[in-house]
Amino acid sequence: MFDHEKLDAYRVSITFVSWAYRLCKGLNGVDRHARDQLLRASQSIPLNIAEGNGKPPSADRKRFFRIALGSALECAATIDVLMACEAIDAETGNNGKRLLGRIVSMLVRMSSVDMRVCEGSEYEYGSGNETENEYENE
Repeated sequence: MFDHEKLDAYRVSITFVSWAYRLCKGLNGVDRHARDQLLRASQSIPLNIAEGNGKPPSADRKRFFRIALGSALECAATIDVLMACEAIDAETGNNGKRLLGRIVSMLVRMSSVDMRVCEGSEYEYGSGNETENEYENE
């Protein structure tokens, strides 16, 4: 078993790909563009999770998770489009969006930006290093 296969986000995304694939089998004609979009975006989710998980902890790793997050949101929007155009019913769309909700919540956490603020050790507040000109230019 690969490390990415142990991640809930990956496993749920594979379940979503399967759901999307089954849905897309029934879409054709004018719905083919949305079908193709949903297939590509749904497959992008687990692919980017796997690739990101293979990177050491870094900004690059989080970038792959953010790409997966963007693809999940794109899938949700595509489902909304399909429901609005009456290509799928609300129950079907909501089933897919429930899976996406789980994926999105996990990916938000996995791709979160470290919010710590750090400054170099050569600068301390109140040390006399700051000047009035610095504040006037802000």
